[in-house]
Amino acid sequence: MEHRNPPLSCTPSDWLHNAIARIEADYQRSADTHMIPLPMPAFAGHGIDLYLKDESTHPSGSLKHRLARSLFLYALCNGWLHEHSTVVEASSGSTAVSEAYFARLLGLPFVAVMPRSTSAEKIALIEFYGGRCHFVDSAGEVYDAARTVASETGGHYMDQFTYAERATDWRGNNNIAESMFSQMQRERHPVPRWIVVGAGTGGTSATIGRYVRFQRHATELCVADPAGSVFAAYHRTGDKTLTAPGSRIEGIGRPRVEPSFIRTLVDRMEEVKDVDSIAAMRGLSAMLGRRVGPSTGTNFVAMLRLASEMRDAGQQGSILSLLCDAGERYLPTYFNDDWVRECMGECDSAGQRLDALMA
Repeated sequence: MEHRNPPLSCTPSDWLHNAIARIEADYQRSADTHMIPLPMPAFAGHGIDLYLKDESTHPSGSLKHRLARSLFLYALCNGWLHEHSTVVEASSGSTAVSEAYFARLLGLPFVAVMPRSTSAEKIALIEFYGGRCHFVDSAGEVYDAARTVASETGGHYMDQFTYAERATDWRGNNNIAESMFSQMQRERHPVPRWIVVGAGTGGTSATIGRYVRFQRHATELCVADPAGSVFAAYHRTGDKTLTAPGSRIEGIGRPRVEPSFIRTLVDRMEEVKDVDSIAAMRGLSAMLGRRVGPSTGTNFVAMLRLASEMRDAGQQGSILSLLCDAGERYLPTYFNDDWVRECMGECDSAGQRLDALMA
C-alpha cells in the first residue's frame, strides 16, 4: 500500500531544504513522551522511586522514532540522501518501522533488510508505511545484504549500527537524556541514581552516557543485556572481535560488537535471561494495565535488581528506564504461551524470582 507524499522541489538545494523542513515540522507536531512513575510500595517505602519513559507513544510507536529522525537529518545534512534515493536499513524491526515512516514523509522508497524471524506485526507496519522487506536467514547477514541492496538500487544504506552514536546531539536539542532530566525536576529524587537502557545499536546508551558526563550529574548508566548478546562480554574484555549467537529478545542485543556501542560510557552491565525478560514483561504489563514489549521487560529486570541492592544497602534515589514499545506488536510471539514455551522455555520459576525481587 502506497502512502507517499508527492515529490519535493526540483532543484537539489530546494529539495534538501524542504526535506529538512518536513522532518522539523513533524517534530514540532509531536509532544514529548510521558514519564510514568511505577507503583511499587516495596521500594518507595525505602526512598527508592522507579520510572519508565514511555517511548511507545511516538508516531511510529517506539523509541526508534528518535533514532530514525536523527539518522535522516544526519544523512540529509551530510549530502547522502537526495530526491531519487532509495533508503536501505539493516533492522530487526522497530528502527525499520520508524525509518519507513520518515521515508514516506519525504516520498522516498524504503527497503528494510531483516531476519526472517522478525514479528509479522512489525513487517506489516513497515509495509503500511510503504516500505519493502528483504529477508535474510540470520541477524549476522543483515549488514552485507543491506549494502548489496543499496548498491543494486543506487540507494543509501543508513547503517544505524555505525551512525546511531553520532547522529544525535547529546549536548541538548531535546535528546532523550535532556528530556529525562527535565521531566524529573520536580520529583523526590530529581537526579537519578541509575538510568537503565538496553542496547541494540548502542546509540541511546551513548547519548545518555555523554549527556550525564557533560552535565556533571551523579548518575550511573546500566545496560541491560539479554542472553545471546555480545555486549556484556565486550564490556568485560574490550575485545571487539568477540561474537555471540545473538539475542532472542527482539530489538536489543547483537551477535557482533557494533561500532555505536561505546563501552567506556557504560558503568554496569546486567545480563538477563530470556525467561526473566518475558516474566518481567508480563508482570509489568499487569502492573500498568497495558502490554509492553520484551525489551522493556529486560530493562525492568535490571531496574528491580538495582532497586533491591539499593534497598539492602540503605540507599535512596530514583531509577529511570524506557518503555521501548507496545506489547501489541508481539501478541503471536512473546505473549503467546505456546510460542514462549517452545522458543524460550518455562517462565514460572522466572516469575517467582521476579516476585521475590518486588516483595
